[in-house]
Amino acid sequence: MAAATTYSTPSYTVSTLAGQLGVSGATNDTGTAASFTFVSGGNGAGGVAVDNAGNLYVADTYNHKIRKVTAAGVVTTFAGSGVSGSTDDTGTAASFNAPVGITIDTQNNLYVADSGNNKIRKITSGGVVTTFAGSGSSGLANGTGIAATFNSPTGISVDSYGNVYVGDKGNHAIRKITSLGVVSTPRWHRWSFRLHQCDWHRGQF
Repeated sequence: MAAATTYSTPSYTVSTLAGQLGVSGATNDTGTAASFTFVSGGNGAGGVAVDNAGNLYVADTYNHKIRKVTAAGVVTTFAGSGVSGSTDDTGTAASFNAPVGITIDTQNNLYVADSGNNKIRKITSGGVVTTFAGSGSSGLANGTGIAATFNSPTGISVDSYGNVYVGDKGNHAIRKITSLGVVSTPRWHRWSFRLHQCDWHRGQF
């Protein structure tokens, strides 16, 4: 009889880097003295991205902010005034409306699915916020930059070539945005998608 194979189970320690369990707020501080209000879609956390230096960026959905958390747990507001809006500016002079998804490219530029504004926003490493794509009106128009439209975008990711992919929740579609801001809706009906708590059973890709 062959000897039984044994497997070791890795041991992990879970700790809280920042924020207080069950306590909502918008306090900038360190570790559990800070607070967030980033429950998105009714039952999940807002998006999180990590830069090359190990800093976290959090889409703090209901505070309408993008928060930065250092590896030491120091929380600051990277962008967003805290009042819903769509102003392009720098840092806290800019505004968002229920940002959900967030991703980061190789140059440490952030891309945010600004769900309530039907836009994709770009934030440079210096905190400069611009509208990368989306007019602000809900729709499914392809085009370049603000000529395109989205409907409650949520999930977002970027590839190594700088192409951004968006889970366009209200349109039940996956949208592609090139590094030049050209938005398209490629079709791929054979696949079923589940992206950031949204299902597409006849998804577009």
